Parts: sequence; C-alpha cells; structure tokens
Amino acid sequence: MTTTLTLRPPYLIFLGDETRKTYGKTGQGIADWRPEHCAGQLRLTPDTLHIGLPDLSVEEAIAAGAGSLIVGTALVGGSIPAAWINTLCRAARGGMDIVAGLHSRLDSIPALVAAASEGGARLIDVRTPPANLPVGSGRKRRGRRLLTVGTDCALGKKYTALQIERDMLAQGLNARFRATGQTGIMIAGSGVPIDCVVADFISGAAEVLSPDNTDDHWDIIEGQGAIFHPGYAAVTHGLLIGSQPDVFVVCHEAHREVVSGWPHMPLPTIGEVIERTVAIGRLTSAAIRCVGISVNTSGLPGGERTGYLQMLSDRYGLPCVDPMAGGTQALLTGWEQLKPV
Repeated sequence: MTTTLTLRPPYLIFLGDETRKTYGKTGQGIADWRPEHCAGQLRLTPDTLHIGLPDLSVEEAIAAGAGSLIVGTALVGGSIPAAWINTLCRAARGGMDIVAGLHSRLDSIPALVAAASEGGARLIDVRTPPANLPVGSGRKRRGRRLLTVGTDCALGKKYTALQIERDMLAQGLNARFRATGQTGIMIAGSGVPIDCVVADFISGAAEVLSPDNTDDHWDIIEGQGAIFHPGYAAVTHGLLIGSQPDVFVVCHEAHREVVSGWPHMPLPTIGEVIERTVAIGRLTSAAIRCVGISVNTSGLPGGERTGYLQMLSDRYGLPCVDPMAGGTQALLTGWEQLKPV
C-alpha cells in the first residue's frame, strides 16, 4: 500500500526561476542519485539554480528524446507559479510526461490538462498518498528500523538514508531505503508522501511503509520535517511514532544557526534533538537510541571538515560523518545487531 511510480526517462529537470538551494532539493536529489536518467535541466533565468546538468530548452529536450519533465523545486506551500504553466504546457504538447511532487495537483490546471491530452502525455502527481491508510496501532513489528531525523529541514536526511542503505548493502546486509517524500519516491520508485497524509493517519502510514519483515532486515526510513520545526514538527512526530525505529541518526548542516525560511527561530542543538526524539520515540520503541550524527559540510572549506566532525563526535560521544564526503561506514561500525542472523 505505497505509491509506486513508473517514470519515462530520460528526465528534463525543470527549475523554473528558483535561486535558493534549499528549495531546489528535488531536482538536485534526482541529479545526484539518478544521473543516468537525466538528460538536462531547464532554467528560466541565468540566476536560477544550476544542478550540474546540461541546460536544455523544452524543444531541445524533446529532440533529445526526453520522456518526462520533472518539476525540481519544492516551494513552501507546494504551489505552481502561473509564470511556469506555459513552459509545462509546451512540454506536455510535445509528448513529455509532467511529473511534480507539489501540493497543487497538475490536473487542477485546465491549460495543462488540455496540453497533455493534445500531446498524449501523462500528468503524474507524486504527492498523492495511498487510499485507505490505517490509524497507527503501535503494535511491535518484526524487522529492524533506522530513521533519519534532523535539526531542520533540507539538510541531508534523505541523502543520509540513501547512503546508509548503499553502505549496508555493500557490507552484505539486508537493507532497503523507504521513501517518505516526493524526491525520495522519484529516486526509489515507491514510498508514501507522508506530509500529504491526513494527520490521524500519519503514524499508520509509517507502519504501512515499513511492515513486518525478517529479523535481519533493516528498513532505512527517510525522515521528514524536524521535531523542533515551527511548521513541520507534526509530520515528524507522527512519522517517528509510526516508524518505530530501533535507532536513529541526527542530521545537521554545519554552522546553520536558524530554521531555514524562519529566521526568527533559532536552531535546536543536536543534543536537544536527541533528547526529544528519544522521549517521543519510546512510545512505540522502548529501546530507541541515537547511533550517530550526519553532517552536511558542503559549506565548509575542505580543510575544516575533519576537525568539525571530530568536534561534534567528542561533544556527543557518537560517530560523526559527512555521508557525501566519506560515506557512512563509521556509523555502522560496532553495531553487533547489524550483522545478518
């Protein structure tokens, strides 16, 4: 009972006129984790984000055989700006599927519906939760679970979970990434868009996402929101309870001091996140514990990374890594329970 996608590659990643890295995370995530499926990027202005792909127009992408235009931004509120609709319509008339993970549904735009019909294209809304989700039960499930949590949004929870899965599989462990957001679902091909689930069913949706499994199986669950976030703490709370994680990893961005987009809200400390996550998580997982810290150090000079990670490791008594700079193997070292049964 998860959302399953069949997208037509190659992809044209549409970035509109978004200049803020935080809000281009969908496009960047696909470019980073599925580069083999990407034909290029479409930017409306020279100042728009660059995610490392060739710049293509709609017409150039169609000529190159692109099968899908993926909206690569995730704006607050999840709307589609009116200024973007003409570009999306041109792509749809040219036969490209339009794929988005926004709260505004593509089929609510009459001009886009007409263009898709004319071009034989599909309109695919990733942020559509499965029907008939249950209320959370809190029942103990077989299998093991790791959840990534964060001091804020958009700082590495998805990347950390994907890298942990990759490193666990490399060690011969039985693991699977479980996507909970639009970008993760596009990368994995399945998942539950947890922030679109009606509040009463969030914990139940998390239970459905990571069901009973074999004793040696690990679900690596992509975190959402942040437990101290003034806007998104509710979804984080529900996901935590329903995920029933045995262990969690705290994700952080080096030197971020305020909640992104909420400059009046100071960021919590890693220690505060650990304490609150344990307090809430014990409701369904009595032995829940933090096993490490994952830090996005992309904003640091390369020479400062090692010292910064060591400083946090010493402060909290936990292994600390940058998953994109050195992998997550250090987080897995010494986990006796990770060994296959």
